[in-house]
Amino acid sequence: MAGDKTKQQADPTPIPSWSRPFAIATAIVFLISSVFPVVAGLSKHTESFPAWWGMLDVGIAFILAIMAFVVYGLAHGRVNKQVEQTTYRAYRMLIHGILILTAVFLLFGDRIVWINGLPGIAWRAWLLVYLLPEWLRCMGIGPGTPE
Repeated sequence: MAGDKTKQQADPTPIPSWSRPFAIATAIVFLISSVFPVVAGLSKHTESFPAWWGMLDVGIAFILAIMAFVVYGLAHGRVNKQVEQTTYRAYRMLIHGILILTAVFLLFGDRIVWINGLPGIAWRAWLLVYLLPEWLRCMGIGPGTPE
């Protein structure tokens, strides 16, 4: 089934000119959103966090999800061979994150509250891997890119 996707031709229709700035904004929101599970995982006393901390985390995560849907909608079906090759190279780099997290677990596992941070890290990692081809396309890789 994976081969069927690569045999399909990417839609040559140009993506909107605002897709690149939107993709950059999405990456910034992604990075900001990623701070919350990391801080929660490093804190032994999350109950001491202010009440707005959790609401801000969920609010930014919701905004990130909406932005992810927009990125997907902008570039889905327009991923070409060049984007696929770039995505593959990025995946080859990102997969090292699993090894790094394993090393962190072995070296510092007793100092990290995994139940506080791992779910947030996991869904954000999934989102990154899932949307990477469309995000790269919005960033301007391939023909028909925004000016």
